[in-house]
Amino acid sequence: MASSSGNSSGSTQLQNSGSEEDLQVMMDQRKRKRMQSNRESARRSRMKKQKHLDDLMAQVTQIRNENNHILTSMNVTTQHYLHVEAENSVLRAQMMELSQRLQSLNDILSVMNTNNGVFETDDDLQANPDTFMNNPWNLMYLNQPIMASADMF
Repeated sequence: MASSSGNSSGSTQLQNSGSEEDLQVMMDQRKRKRMQSNRESARRSRMKKQKHLDDLMAQVTQIRNENNHILTSMNVTTQHYLHVEAENSVLRAQMMELSQRLQSLNDILSVMNTNNGVFETDDDLQANPDTFMNNPWNLMYLNQPIMASADMF
């Protein structure tokens, strides 16, 4: 019986070592498969990261272009605004000058329409033309032109 137990334990050892080798081979295959899967996952992750970086760089370029376009538009608008402001200032000055001239003309008319020998109507003027010419106030304004130039308008 001793010999049969020795044989059976020897064959069990052979079977165990054979199955341990198979188990080791299987574990090595799983390990290689897992490493290959990890490498592939890392490669996909790097590609995804690179694509995201490329997308962000394209977005930066697009935003910079839009920013330059907005700055250019803003500069043009600012120049236009300054031009309009200068033109508006000139027009205000002209308006003030014309208002003063109008006031002067109204003052002249007021003086001429007073009853100091000045005729208020055309009928009075036609009836006594010499009286109109002898009045010193009338002579002062008789041949005074109203000055105007094209640049005022």
